[in-house]
Amino acid sequence: MRQCWRSPEGDSTLADVTMPQLGETVTEGTITKWLKSVGEAVARDEPLFEVSTDKVDSEVPSPAAGTLAEIRVQEGETVDVGTVLAVVSADGAGAAAPAATEAAPAAPAAPEASAPPEPAPAPAPTPPPAAAPAPAPPPPAAVPPPAATPSAPAPTPAAPAPVAAAPEPPESDGPGKWGDRILSPVVRRLLDENAIDPSEVTGTGLGGRITRSDVLGYIDIRRAGGAPSTGAGGAPSTGAAATQPATATPAAPARPTTPSTPSTSAAGAASASPPTAGTDEIIPFTNIRRRTAEHMVRSKATSPHTLVVLEADYEQVERVRRSHGAQFKAEEGFALTYLPFVARATVEALHEWPHLNASVGDDSLIVHHQINMGFAVDLDHNGLIVPVVKHAEELTLRGMARRIRELADRARTKKLSADDISGGTFSVTNAGPFGTFLTAPIINQPQVAILSTDGVKRRPTVVVQPDGTEAIAIHSLGLLCLAWDHRAVDGAYAAAFVARVTELLATHDWAAEL
Repeated sequence: MRQCWRSPEGDSTLADVTMPQLGETVTEGTITKWLKSVGEAVARDEPLFEVSTDKVDSEVPSPAAGTLAEIRVQEGETVDVGTVLAVVSADGAGAAAPAATEAAPAAPAAPEASAPPEPAPAPAPTPPPAAAPAPAPPPPAAVPPPAATPSAPAPTPAAPAPVAAAPEPPESDGPGKWGDRILSPVVRRLLDENAIDPSEVTGTGLGGRITRSDVLGYIDIRRAGGAPSTGAGGAPSTGAAATQPATATPAAPARPTTPSTPSTSAAGAASASPPTAGTDEIIPFTNIRRRTAEHMVRSKATSPHTLVVLEADYEQVERVRRSHGAQFKAEEGFALTYLPFVARATVEALHEWPHLNASVGDDSLIVHHQINMGFAVDLDHNGLIVPVVKHAEELTLRGMARRIRELADRARTKKLSADDISGGTFSVTNAGPFGTFLTAPIINQPQVAILSTDGVKRRPTVVVQPDGTEAIAIHSLGLLCLAWDHRAVDGAYAAAFVARVTELLATHDWAAEL
């Protein structure tokens, strides 16, 4: 991420700040926030900017100490890995050095641009350009369209003016053929998956390049049946497709490709209607919100989700928390919650029911013998991220609690690496702190199952006494809900797994692990 060179004066070292590759499959990133301004001092390894990728949102440190001399990529822009984002100088003078070096090439360019005005009065060739407007009788036809006014030669814009989409098709020979367009792998995949011709999408990136956000914005509007179907007169509110007059025709046939329930269709129709002034607010999706939506829709389209729910008796866990909780908090610095107990019980149960620690391959089930357990972390209600506890089968209850806490803290402070969120084989989501009764989670692809832990409450239940008699007692009870891929296993297998988790929670000697 660092490249240094000497300035022309030789007294200042400059460092390029480039877009890092946060993960093996990451090809581009979006600058979400600059933490320093041009001219501000920055220390080596001090957070310099925030970046959002398909894998993780993270703060990126400065590669060198000095002064932020230049910012080349602004907030909200998406660029490829390796692109120079900014320049850090080793001292204050370095900020001026790049400006001087840039001014040098700019100087020859200036005379070039100002050359026509200077010779204009003297040489005779100047009148011919003035005479060119004389044959302006033909241009009247090109004057009405505003697009024709910027171009000097009138005959050229006159032809494309009547047909707005005429110049665009030649750039793309149909979906999947990119021509001379520069498109990132992520953008190409989105265009292919949604059968979108790149000529239908207006690029807002550098030099008119199509970005991931442009494609997602176009897809959102097309699914909602919004502006693309209104023609050139109705401008969409989302930037990516806001200037697409030629998208009305493909929008209609594209909508049936996304199956939806009647209620979803009704919601889409409602969103297509213009908002009432003063009562509605349009909030654009953030990058993490878009990615979450994309993953969730893909998961539902990929896996036949099925749900199994059992009630768990946490009384044994509750007794350990009461007797050891204070000492645990004093030693570790955080409270002992129910989640590590559920995680440890899940790991033990997966040893006995391994087909749920798996993924679906090409007409096969890939069973993973290493348990990498993902835990969904809420980012202040602005999105979810799932950091992964690697080799969970090697951890004790205390070790599991420490690792979960560490990853959650790093997720909320944007300190996760790409490795922290990759390689998961099974996931747990914990909505219990909000007092939920029952949650049906969505599988984190390419896994085949995800376990939800819901609220634990003190309730009356029937218990069996040591002598075999039954009695009513007050215990801590909560539901465990497993969403699983019916391609991988059947209901009996999934139910047996959850039953084993609940049995371990009720009977395991948890105090021994502390």
